[in-house]
Amino acid sequence: MMRITQGTFSFLPDFTDEQIAAQIRYALDHRWAMSVEHTDDPHPRNSYWEMWGLPMFDLPIEEADAVLREVRACREAHPHHYVKLNAFDSSLGRQTTALSFIVSRPQEEPGFRLDRTESHDRVLRYRLHPYAADAPAGRRYQPDDSAAAQSGSRMTSAPADQARPDAERPAGASGWRAGGLAEGDAP
Repeated sequence: MMRITQGTFSFLPDFTDEQIAAQIRYALDHRWAMSVEHTDDPHPRNSYWEMWGLPMFDLPIEEADAVLREVRACREAHPHHYVKLNAFDSSLGRQTTALSFIVSRPQEEPGFRLDRTESHDRVLRYRLHPYAADAPAGRRYQPDDSAAAQSGSRMTSAPADQARPDAERPAGASGWRAGGLAEGDAP
């Protein structure tokens, strides 16, 4: 079984609501703005998830329950999506995400396939293909979705003739350019 590891605490077991509330209180104690996001495409290069409601600014620590209510509402509305909680530090000189972690995930995470393409002069290029992307957006983690089950094993290396050539990549596939990875991207 593959487990998506993105954000703070990603290698720990899933947090209970009490543990999430403790992290919310910590963030609010530091005067960080809170926001809830969700997606059905947790690819590592997909940094723009759908925002749930508006960001919550200037909340006192006593309002931690309001943030947790938003997390619960997002979970209920999107039970087959990943849900993430973000805390933004807007202090002068910092202005960045200070805390971000997944608070809910689908029951089954199909994972990624590693596609290998062989090119001229024995050059090998690799790309990640999420099994969830085999299903249409909005249905990627539905229990009755058979697209992920038909994809085969979880982590494989596809022969060059099975890998999709660069020209056939979908438009808007960020991080990729013809000829392999964009400069500075990890394989």
